Amino acid sequence: MVQIREMQLDDLEEVMEIENDNFSKPWTETGFFSFLIRNDTLFLVAEKNENICGYCGVVMVTDEGDITNVAVSKQYQNQGIGGMLVDELIHRTKEAGVTRLFLEVRASNQPAIHLYQKKGFEQNGLRKNYYEAPVEDALLMMRG
Repeated sequence: MVQIREMQLDDLEEVMEIENDNFSKPWTETGFFSFLIRNDTLFLVAEKNENICGYCGVVMVTDEGDITNVAVSKQYQNQGIGGMLVDELIHRTKEAGVTRLFLEVRASNQPAIHLYQKKGFEQNGLRKNYYEAPVEDALLMMRG
């Protein structure tokens, strides 16, 4: 069974393994730490068999939220964990008064785009050459 809970500082070691495995330009542990100690952020982890198998985060400003990252360990992908994380993030941000969520996603990341569309996000823009290594456009998506 998968449990979704708030990320703790003790989770960072496992989160960093997933981050480094999934992204060509990963966040640093210091980057995660600096977001975790802020009052305007919410970071969640998915835990299965006492292992962190995914995480997501959002920065909230009044009634808007910017999803910073969603990642699932490669060994746990295609099991619905990303969807569970996004569902819980939507639920918790709604409770906090957030009415619109925004995110960027690589234009080639069809599994993520499909997931976000299933969760009610719509494409509302494009950022040319937003990502590095490799250089790629970002689709801007919003749920409101």
